[in-house]
Amino acid sequence: MSSEASKVSGPKVIIEGRFLRKARLEEEWFEDVNEPDRLIDGLRYADERPDIVTFWQRLPDTKARYSYHTEYDSIAALAVKSYEFWFEKQIDPASRNKIKKSQKKGLVVRRCDFDEDFVKGMVSIFNETPIRQGRRFLHYGKDFQTLKSQFSRYLFREEIFGAYVGNELAGFVMLADAGRYAVLGQIISKIAHRDKATNNALLAKAVERCAERGIPYLAYALWLDDSLGDFKRNNGFQRFDLPRYFIPITKKGAIAIKLGIHHNWKDIVPKGIKEPLKRLRTYWQSRTCDWNALARKSAKSV
Repeated sequence: MSSEASKVSGPKVIIEGRFLRKARLEEEWFEDVNEPDRLIDGLRYADERPDIVTFWQRLPDTKARYSYHTEYDSIAALAVKSYEFWFEKQIDPASRNKIKKSQKKGLVVRRCDFDEDFVKGMVSIFNETPIRQGRRFLHYGKDFQTLKSQFSRYLFREEIFGAYVGNELAGFVMLADAGRYAVLGQIISKIAHRDKATNNALLAKAVERCAERGIPYLAYALWLDDSLGDFKRNNGFQRFDLPRYFIPITKKGAIAIKLGIHHNWKDIVPKGIKEPLKRLRTYWQSRTCDWNALARKSAKSV
């Protein structure tokens, strides 16, 4: 459940959760909370009062500056010095070879406009398979107009780079400007062109662009211990722990923080239990997926 909090000036705030309602900035990767007391007081008297207010300090501000209840969010980020330094010093030999391989395979990465041909290419990529990284793919089955509407909202701060095999869009990355750093938004490629190391080539272009623009960091979502996490580590990304604050607004919120139950249940499941659950989810989804129905849906959306 998510809704916008009312009577709060400044950045847009959303409230998430049913039993325990937590408020945060909707665009917290792109906006700072410069006056936390003002934000907290505004939410304390809002029509849709949350139980907890949470915000973090953005990269590269890793030292806690406030006395609120503090925990840490671990994100993956790359310190960008130059493209040459990244290619020669920060990535592992296997990743370096994959980038060279993509060039030998004829993959061409270039800047793209968000036009009709590009969106058609997005539809083709998104509807290639209903499952990615062991889970149902969020954008599978979406048609041209839906994707155009959803992905055009943030073009004011994004650059798009596409990887092409001839005239076919094999993958793309959206690189967003967050001020002190850049953010890797959607980065995705066709499984049919996996042999061309498309994602490695797209990431290389993103690093090159950050270096050209003098952007000191490239953020790539959260720090993970899975195959995607391996991809990040192999390509030079490191763990940055950013202070996140939790401020109770109601008695329920105060009790939840004291008992340590203010997190999403997925975040508090021990790793030893989480990994078998992930494998079970992958197996179950692969067995229960109605492939014929999904194929028909994909055909209609193109």
